[in-house]
Amino acid sequence: MTTKLTKKDFYPYQPIVAQHIVDNPFCGLFLDMGMTKTVITLTAINALVLEDFAINSVLVIGPRQVVESTWPDEVGKWEHLRNLKLSPIIGNPKQRRAAMRVKADIYLISCDNFAWLVGEFGGGSLPYEMCIVDESSKFKNPSAVKSKVFKSIKPCFKRIVILTGTPAPNGLIDIWFQIWMLDRGKRLGAYVAHYKDRFFNHVSKPGSHFGKYLPTDTTKDQIYKLIQDIVISMEAPDYQKHKAPRFIDVPVILPDAVRKKYEQFERERVMELLESEVTAMTASVMSGKLLQFAGGAVYDDEKNVHEIHTETIDALEELVEQANGKPVLIAYTFKHELARIMERLKRFEPVHFRNDQHLKDWNAGKIKVMVMHPASGGHGLNLQYGGHIAIWFSLNWSLELYQQWCARLPRPGQKYQVLIYRLIVKGTEYESVVKTLDKKDGVQRGLMEAVRAKIKKYGLSFKKS
Repeated sequence: MTTKLTKKDFYPYQPIVAQHIVDNPFCGLFLDMGMTKTVITLTAINALVLEDFAINSVLVIGPRQVVESTWPDEVGKWEHLRNLKLSPIIGNPKQRRAAMRVKADIYLISCDNFAWLVGEFGGGSLPYEMCIVDESSKFKNPSAVKSKVFKSIKPCFKRIVILTGTPAPNGLIDIWFQIWMLDRGKRLGAYVAHYKDRFFNHVSKPGSHFGKYLPTDTTKDQIYKLIQDIVISMEAPDYQKHKAPRFIDVPVILPDAVRKKYEQFERERVMELLESEVTAMTASVMSGKLLQFAGGAVYDDEKNVHEIHTETIDALEELVEQANGKPVLIAYTFKHELARIMERLKRFEPVHFRNDQHLKDWNAGKIKVMVMHPASGGHGLNLQYGGHIAIWFSLNWSLELYQQWCARLPRPGQKYQVLIYRLIVKGTEYESVVKTLDKKDGVQRGLMEAVRAKIKKYGLSFKKS
């Protein structure tokens, strides 16, 4: 059984920020990626609900993967949160309605289903006293449906907290509605048009009414001065001084239909394996197919690629967005994963690492997203000057490649805490690989143990002729 974390494992800033939430009914946390916004907020909720009895229930609105996995996962990690009860409002409408009726402290809904939830209560008031908007930049557009719906039900809440590492992903104009969610325009103005006119210069071509709103030299300072009483803004390098890399597992949960397909696919592959001699080679081939499926796409016998789901690539895109423009290094395993990553992240102008010029450009800060196979970037490369965020989109069984690639950023000259994210597709071969890598076990031993576990799992169904 894994030992749970306690408050002794907190960084010094975490209890201070949690107390800020307790003390300020309407507030925002603009915290850098990896600064544990979720556990900080949960700590404040725990105090408000179970210690001070100040509120009865909380609604969390956020990206689907975040509300389905990140929040429940954090509650399970920390000892002081053990009594909090969560009810993710997920699945089909029938399942969501059932989750709404469960007695819980925290109810979680995705941004996509938020309008549906409000509709279930007749479009009026909601029975939740506190609202947490996780990744509030998703609400940056005041004209979006979810933003309009939020405006209609804002008076329901006694408390509102917005969380983001990227309050202004496309510029400072994006901040306006996020702050409106807290104060109804008290600080930055009641209307976005007035906000633009007050803090930005409108630049357009002669004879045209269209153009851009550009910030002045004082725009940022003016805005942050106005919101500093309700918003805490922190950057990780100022508060997290540890030099050892920090590993952060991001659980990816497959929808029920996809999970059932995976289990059927896994069962068929095990049956194929048992029809021949079970060796490290045949086990490796089977494992590769399972890893592909878990990642979202597989090769057929003719090397054609078939996409099965987008859960893993969705989670990757979400992490890159959360990086707020900071450089990100991404590891992949299969060629078709490279193609899918490059296509999905094209708005970030990703670069596939291939040569020394890419190495120089990365370390010079010219590349924001670099995609690399561990075999080509594992040994000897100094990448510490270009960034401190790495993501394993998919893992493989090679402990050597894993350790070497993880060592590219935390090297002499690295100024920041290195964050290494691992996307872990729950209930799939990904978990077998992670278990072996974390134990620093031999590849063949770990692989064969995983195979034996699968044979045992489906053993009753097999009868060799």
